[in-house]
Amino acid sequence: MYADDHAPPHFHIVGPDFQVVVRISNLTVFAGEARPAQIAEVLAWVRTHRAELALKWAELNERD
Repeated sequence: MYADDHAPPHFHIVGPDFQVVVRISNLTVFAGEARPAQIAEVLAWVRTHRAELALKWAELNERD
């Protein structure tokens, strides 16, 4: 997750041979490509920490 990033609220998953961008609200990949197995572990963790990610997004990307 990056500060001052573009909408919609999202996070990046970066591997040695892939990068995807995942929407926090519904955990869909909206940019990049990866095999499901490459992102499954991350998404399993995210499902239990989605509220924390949403709060962190709001903190890092406050707009005036």
